Amino acid sequence: MRTRCGFHFDFESKLRPRKRMRAEVVEESVEKADLFDCLHDDIVIVILSFVSGSAERPSDLLSVMKTCKRMNRLGKSPFVLKKAALESISIGVKNWSQPTHKFLEMCADAGNLEACYLIGMIEFYCLGISNLGGSDGVMFMKKGLRSLIRATKRGHALATYSLAVICFNGGAVRKTGRHLRMGVALCIRAAQLGHVDAMRELGHCYLDGYGVPKNVTKGVQLIRDANARELAAPLNNLSVQSVSASNKQSCHPRKVACDCSPEPHPANRFMAEWFERMKDLGRRVQVCANSNCCRPELRRFEFRRCSTCAFVSYCSRACQVVHWKMDHGVLCTTRTRWLEGLVNAPNRN
Repeated sequence: MRTRCGFHFDFESKLRPRKRMRAEVVEESVEKADLFDCLHDDIVIVILSFVSGSAERPSDLLSVMKTCKRMNRLGKSPFVLKKAALESISIGVKNWSQPTHKFLEMCADAGNLEACYLIGMIEFYCLGISNLGGSDGVMFMKKGLRSLIRATKRGHALATYSLAVICFNGGAVRKTGRHLRMGVALCIRAAQLGHVDAMRELGHCYLDGYGVPKNVTKGVQLIRDANARELAAPLNNLSVQSVSASNKQSCHPRKVACDCSPEPHPANRFMAEWFERMKDLGRRVQVCANSNCCRPELRRFEFRRCSTCAFVSYCSRACQVVHWKMDHGVLCTTRTRWLEGLVNAPNRN
């Protein structure tokens, strides 16, 4: 710099640190900060909703929620839980716990229909039967019914048909608790929603005049429509391969068992595992012989038995028809013939 005495070199200005520009400070702060923290909560919630809707197992969603506190907080958002797919909330008996129960209740309160149906079936049948005879059993049954009714009001076909079966079979206390007209009305609603078993059950109600005026023509038409829709279901599902000629021959009820049965719902799988575990613990519960159903009896002799063998029982006529097509048509025989076979069988000892 120039002074009165001439040119002078400013050593102090060179030794002082240079002031950084504002752009450099902002760039350095962005590099040090986490980019995830810069995202708005709404964007993260939308991303989590896509994850919950496309999850193939419960661990896919839970592992994301365990990443950090923010993901755990945003993962419990009603918008995320409402979009949760059935696979992300289908929990087995071995993973059942109080936090799991609370998580399903949160999904149901958020408006997830599959969670409403799942928690309703578990509370009404599994927890209600386990605590039957006490105040807890009645409480769980009432909570389960409320969840099923909530799903029915929003147009869930499985919940509607489940309520119809409960109305047909009656309550857990006495046989007079049956509501046939209400059961028929619920079957009509479920059939309108496309439920095949509801259409088949409604057809048998018209054939027998059970809760509705007898109309054979309408009953036969409903059963035919249910069979046609059941046969067309694999064609509409792209994930199911076409049935080969050998499988088509195996579908005959009098030859061999049919392997074309649909996959059971996670609620039915949960009930099957639950009552199998109760059986191992010494508490035997009579359940529906249809392996895709496994509904338990709420009181003795509630279910109807097979008129030929009287060894198996069913919660509805639809389950009886499905089980007959699966394997009971091959194994069913009269009690007298079965006893004669035991007597005439050679001694293996």
